[in-house]
Amino acid sequence: MTHWSGRVSELVYYLTAILLVMAALAAWLSTLLTLPGNWLIAAMAACFAWVFPAGLAVAEVDSRPGLSWTVVGVLVCLAGLGELVEFLAGSAGAARQGASRRAMALSLVAAMIGSLVGAVMMSPLLPLIGTLLGAVLGGSAGAFGGAYLGEWWKGRTAAERVSVGSGALVGRLLGTMAKFLVGAVMVAVLSVALCL
Repeated sequence: MTHWSGRVSELVYYLTAILLVMAALAAWLSTLLTLPGNWLIAAMAACFAWVFPAGLAVAEVDSRPGLSWTVVGVLVCLAGLGELVEFLAGSAGAARQGASRRAMALSLVAAMIGSLVGAVMMSPLLPLIGTLLGAVLGGSAGAFGGAYLGEWWKGRTAAERVSVGSGALVGRLLGTMAKFLVGAVMVAVLSVALCL
């Protein structure tokens, strides 16, 4: 009876693990919409580790598969790294061109709005690819527009506004791609850890 319950427990674990990886992939893609997808991956992994902790014995001879809290800690650190890299890249792009705090703040807000608008506008053209591409392009355009508006508000010249806006656009693109790559590493770490 213990052997049978061990097999059922293992089956439930692997089915749930597959669902977790699928949800992690969706969360990873949501980072392109400026949503906190990487943090969502870490949170889902923490919930999974709480339900299926690593190393609990099902029978005396074998142990039930599970997710260790060390892996969850690594995922949290990676999510923090992704946020830091995105913030530094976005800020550095605009700051390097002499952006004001107002321009950087407006650039961040406009990038979030632009990303959502871009995703909605491009989704009818190409359902998945269009949504993701629209999110990235809309976010970058929003970063440019927000920085431009912030510098206009400060009374800067048109050349300065374009320079700061361009820096914000490039920084936004680089930051988004870096955070997206960190999210890919998170999904890979989670997938491997679930199989061990």
